[in-house]
Amino acid sequence: MPEASLPDLPPAQLSARLTSLYPTLGSLPELKLREFVDRCQTLRVPAGTRMFDDHTPCQAFPMLLEGSIRVAKASASGRELLLYRVLPSEACVLTSSCLLGRHDYSARGTVEQDALLLAVPQPAFFHLVDTHPPFREYIFALFAERITELMELVEAVAFRRLDQRLAALLLGKGREVHATHQQLAEELGSVREIVTRLLKHFAEDGLVGLGRERVEILDPAGLRRIATD
Repeated sequence: MPEASLPDLPPAQLSARLTSLYPTLGSLPELKLREFVDRCQTLRVPAGTRMFDDHTPCQAFPMLLEGSIRVAKASASGRELLLYRVLPSEACVLTSSCLLGRHDYSARGTVEQDALLLAVPQPAFFHLVDTHPPFREYIFALFAERITELMELVEAVAFRRLDQRLAALLLGKGREVHATHQQLAEELGSVREIVTRLLKHFAEDGLVGLGRERVEILDPAGLRRIATD
């Protein structure tokens, strides 16, 4: 867990925010909840901070209250494939897997948007899993959900063309996509030059309009035909 600034957040306000985002903790008796929060560290982490990396030890379970964390698999050449994002009320399945299996990380996590999080140390995490069934059920439900998402990602990477995946990615981001070609390439596990070439083809066909760090969807139906072809 990286060094970060401590937020000025009253304990009662922290507990209320925590239980609103993670309802499984709401069934803890008030004293137990206070003891749990006291055993954890609340941190503000700026965007761009590397939370963890390949082959680094897993030391704490982050419970996100604000911001987002990007979890990706990196190649030796530096290319990344986005696995998933962690948002408030969600949890990092890779971290829970590493903690439960007592092994190092096999991917990297980077703060995308300034984050406020509760860092749950290993002993507190294991105690909660062992003694609080709703939290344990939450962790295993998370495994099931993320595994389904990762299998869909594997299927897309293995069996779908890059233009199909790019069209689907753009459609999933609304009428106007604010992202660089490099960021889109990283989400697809590709390289900027190939994504730029595909976007130019889309623009020539009247499907999108290109601007500086911006892609405007002009023909959603046309993109949808490519995505489902």
